[in-house]
Amino acid sequence: MGKNRLEAFSDGVLAIIITIMVLELKVPHSIEWAALLKLWPVFVSYLLSFIYVGIYWNNHHHMLHASRQVSGVVLWANLHLLFWLSLIPFASGWMGENHFAPLTTALYGFVLLMSALAYWLLEWALSRVPQNALLSQALGRDVKGKLSLVLYLLGILVAMQLPALAWGIYAAVALMWLVPDRRIERQLRDA
Repeated sequence: MGKNRLEAFSDGVLAIIITIMVLELKVPHSIEWAALLKLWPVFVSYLLSFIYVGIYWNNHHHMLHASRQVSGVVLWANLHLLFWLSLIPFASGWMGENHFAPLTTALYGFVLLMSALAYWLLEWALSRVPQNALLSQALGRDVKGKLSLVLYLLGILVAMQLPALAWGIYAAVALMWLVPDRRIERQLRDA
């Protein structure tokens, strides 16, 4: 089956996720700089989460661009990914509202970990569709994806004692992924 409806649906859900996140930014009832400064944890949490959703959207687009067909398994794997991504606004808002408290930072990391696992599952499902041989070749060993999972686990573990370090780990993983997956770009260019 074609992939157009899956792409359109996913784009819509990701747009809604970003909209929900921005609605969590409450307008201060004062015109003083101090009122804005009180919002810094919520804004920083929003910023990192916006970057993450953007990274997933970008890489999702690249992955589907390299795919020719989807299957029923792919549709469910995509919904699984969207489920975990839809929890980012909640986890992000809770973490920001509570100034990166240990439990909130660990939960945020858990949502990031599950999103990464769901993305890996979607990659796997797409690569099993015979018409997607190009994508399958491009994915290769996925060192960056595996390193991300390890770093998310590390972040979750240290969050209970050092939430600032955990947050830094999550930000470092986001920096790793700012550039879309070059394996797919290379494969498409060389094909």
